Amino acid sequence: MEGQVDVEQAHTSRVVKVDSLATWDLSITQATNLGSPIVVHFTASWCMPSVAMNPLFEELASSYPDVLFLAVDVDEVKEVATRLDIKAMPTFLVMKEGKQVDKVVGANPEEIRKKIDGHVQSIRMYVA
Repeated sequence: MEGQVDVEQAHTSRVVKVDSLATWDLSITQATNLGSPIVVHFTASWCMPSVAMNPLFEELASSYPDVLFLAVDVDEVKEVATRLDIKAMPTFLVMKEGKQVDKVVGANPEEIRKKIDGHVQSIRMYVA
């Protein structure tokens, strides 16, 4: 199912698991076309702080319905991590119009929430 968004996953989770470079490109293009901000969690199954952040990321995805949340396992989709120069896990990126606008390195829930809030508020003010 490489390159496609898992429809069943979308109903149970608002976080889209990126399983290929094609899925990444498609997700970024769709969100950009819709004017939707994107939050990306770069993770690895062997990194306990990354794994520990998964429930928070799910909660954030439920709290921000107008934002696309992507999860990228750096070992499964190395091309994406390399393209965005991801060096540590967990790393969280906030993106707008396909470009990185903010970054949080490390498991820092308050900082991640603050960055998302700041960018979502600026979009809401721009649209209003």
